[in-house]
Amino acid sequence: MWVVYRMTLHGDAVGGNVVCEQHEWEAVEAKMPGYHTLLHSGLKTEQEAEKLARGNAGETPPRTPKPKKTDAPPLTS
Repeated sequence: MWVVYRMTLHGDAVGGNVVCEQHEWEAVEAKMPGYHTLLHSGLKTEQEAEKLARGNAGETPPRTPKPKKTDAPPLTS
């Protein structure tokens, strides 16, 4: 099983999301209980964990339609 957790850096600064196996998380948590934040657990594959850790980073952004051009002549004064 895989987990995703948010690493806390020195001085309570928030670090990035980390992917590791369940037993590794248990060792991290045992060493410093409550210091890091568990985001997801029980994930079956590393790929699933990596996708959740990245959030929407790396995804193709949705396409937005371009405004349509009009063939109207320019206004003159």
